[in-house]
Amino acid sequence: MMDVRQKLLIVEDDLGLQKQLKWSYEDFEVYCASNRDEAMALLRSEEPDVVTLDLGLPPDPDGVTEGFAVLDEMLKLKPDTKVIVASGHGAKESALRAISAGAWDFYQKPVDIDELHLIVKRAFHVRSLELQNELLQQPDADGELLLGSIISGSPEMVKVARTIERVAPTGVSVMLLGASGTGKELLARGLHNASNRSDKPFVAINCGAIPENLLESELFGHEKGAFTGAVKTTEGKIEIANGGTLFLDEVGDIPLPLQVKLLRFLQERTIERIGGRKPIPVDVRVVCATHRNLNQMIVDQSFREDLYYRLAEVTVAIPSLIERSGDAVLLAKYFVSRFAREMNPAIKGMSASALAAIDHWSWPGNVRELENRVKRAVIMADGKFVTADDLDFGDEDEDELLLNLKAAREAADRKAIKRAIARTEGNISGAAKLLGISRPTLYDLLKQYDLQV
Repeated sequence: MMDVRQKLLIVEDDLGLQKQLKWSYEDFEVYCASNRDEAMALLRSEEPDVVTLDLGLPPDPDGVTEGFAVLDEMLKLKPDTKVIVASGHGAKESALRAISAGAWDFYQKPVDIDELHLIVKRAFHVRSLELQNELLQQPDADGELLLGSIISGSPEMVKVARTIERVAPTGVSVMLLGASGTGKELLARGLHNASNRSDKPFVAINCGAIPENLLESELFGHEKGAFTGAVKTTEGKIEIANGGTLFLDEVGDIPLPLQVKLLRFLQERTIERIGGRKPIPVDVRVVCATHRNLNQMIVDQSFREDLYYRLAEVTVAIPSLIERSGDAVLLAKYFVSRFAREMNPAIKGMSASALAAIDHWSWPGNVRELENRVKRAVIMADGKFVTADDLDFGDEDEDELLLNLKAAREAADRKAIKRAIARTEGNISGAAKLLGISRPTLYDLLKQYDLQV
């Protein structure tokens, strides 16, 4: 059953056609208007998401002047309304003009009820996706925005966020433990923003991305002439973070000799630049992260135990994406909305098969893999909706994905329709006959799955 909030406004001066259309849309909450005043009054009071508009309205039933005036007023009052226009008066020219003016789609008179019903259903579906994406942009929408910037609806991540919120004001050193791509830096920034140091610098350094011979200089800085190429005195990341937060990502990659110097800084809260002799006091809150097993590294004597306890006064384990209930789909919708705006505005959302595939994938690369895969899909997609094929998961998990009945049905429909279209060389009637369905049903499926003929 359709949601009662799905309101459809029919603007049509032919009372017989108006009654016929209203009867055919019994799944929706339907309102009817015969002229501009009635239409605008209903738009204001009921705020329908979809409108079908006959351009030939009184006092100009044989022209389109009044219809275009109504279209203009509607889009000014409620720009997100999906207005579907109809005209029997120079239909093609009027339709193109209406689309240019902001109409969402058009249909021709005499009306094909099945075809129009399909267009209306698609309009509601697109508007529903837009509303979902709008919700994702709102702070704290249904608890989905944690620590000010982390999109999640999973209990697992809510628990992590609550832990970080509790320790943020205390000043203790925090160790974030989690696999690559789980959002450790985002959580570290959230911790900084929730602390009393939020108005001071947040400085991040990836210890695994900097060559060992340069890491000491990056952390502690150097004096002019301390080594070949040191043409000026340079502050290190620790000094730059003074008063704020220093985030040491992949802290497990710090070499043992440098671990000793880092430990001394944590104990004494002073540093010496390379080539310097003067201790420099620094007030820094240290947050670090790693995907490595530091306990095993301590056993192997590749990580100092005393440094570990200085860095890990509080440890927070970050769940992988597969362990975060429902977050893969939630994040995928957000990324599709974001990347579509930036790179491919024709994309309106994701198909059922894409959502099912995302929900069943294991995500070894976590959120970073999801973001990259969705970005590629948005760029490469041909239709209006990102499909499972666009996400390019390959065939290795196809059996698992098809355990989802909705996805299996869509995959089977797509394959059969493509085969029938190819065999009949694009002839819709012939393809429908091969498939054992009616032409309107095939049109319905083509538009539902956004397949091109």
